[in-house]
Formats: sequence, C-alpha cells, structure tokens
Amino acid sequence: MEKIVVGITGASGTVLAVRFLENLRDVEIHLVISDSARKVMSLESDYKIEYIRSLADYVYNDSDIAARISSGSFIFSTFVIIPCSSSTLAKISAGISDTLITRVATVAMKERRKFIIVPREMPFSTIMLENMLKLSRDNVIVSPAIPGYYQRPSTMDDLINFVVARVLDLAGVKNSLSPRWKDA
Repeated sequence: MEKIVVGITGASGTVLAVRFLENLRDVEIHLVISDSARKVMSLESDYKIEYIRSLADYVYNDSDIAARISSGSFIFSTFVIIPCSSSTLAKISAGISDTLITRVATVAMKERRKFIIVPREMPFSTIMLENMLKLSRDNVIVSPAIPGYYQRPSTMDDLINFVVARVLDLAGVKNSLSPRWKDA
C-alpha cells in the first residue's frame, strides 16, 4: 500500500490539514504534529487532537527524530506539510533537521521523493519567497493555500475544499472535493 507522510506545523490553517487527512483514500497515513501546531489548533479550531490523530494509521512525536519515518530506508511516496509555517520552511531551506518533520523533509529531498509544502502566510516576505524558490529548485512542490474563484465559492468550505483538492491532486490522490475548471 502506498504510504503518505503528513506533517502539520504551527501556521494557521489546521482546517486544511484535517480536510486533507479526511480525504486521503487507499493509502497508509503517517502523521507528525508539531508542538506549535497543537497550540495553533487550540486557538483557531474546535478540533480535538484525538480526532486528528484518529485520521492516521501511525502517529509520531515531532521530537522523535529516530522514528522509522526519519530514515531513507522507510519507503513512502509523498511527504506533505500542510500547513507549513515560515519557521519550518526556513529550517528546511537551510538544511536544518532538528525535528522529525524537518528530518523527513531532508529524507524526502535526498531520496527524491514527492514533497509538497503548503505555506499559509500572507503576504510573503522576501526571505520566505527566497526559501520557497530554493526549495522549488530542489524539486519541492510549493503550493500556497491560495483558493481559486472560478468555482464561485459561497462558503468557507468551498475555499478550503479548493485548496485541499489541489494538494490531493499533487499527491496523486483522486478526489472530487472541488469543481474543476469549466466544470464549475
């Protein structure tokens, strides 16, 4: 079975991570939630950590840099950080792997695995743009949480579903969360 590793960091946008996890189908899900993400979750949502953890097959502590997913010998197809904080982005760009999330990022890049980050900041600073460019040049897919409007969204769910549908597409996961161009 295909394995996908998901990292949730301390950027705003917990709902994006939850919706992404809820829509992963026919894959083995390995989940890491940073301490900052836990704090942000409690501030911006009513999601319970137990519910989010229940959406994964395996859950790891971000401080466990010796977890099996930290090794290149652990075969996974895709690593998605959703949302990706500017701090995590900067660490990965600089080659710092001091947490499990940043260690898995290092593994994904060195092993040339599909790696998607979903920054959720606005506006982007020059440093953030340079970090994203650096990672993009290293074959990391940078997919900011920017919704489209051709589907004429009328609810927050429409906006969330648009972003998550695009990330699912990038991860190779079939979905029908949001209308496609000309289907709207």
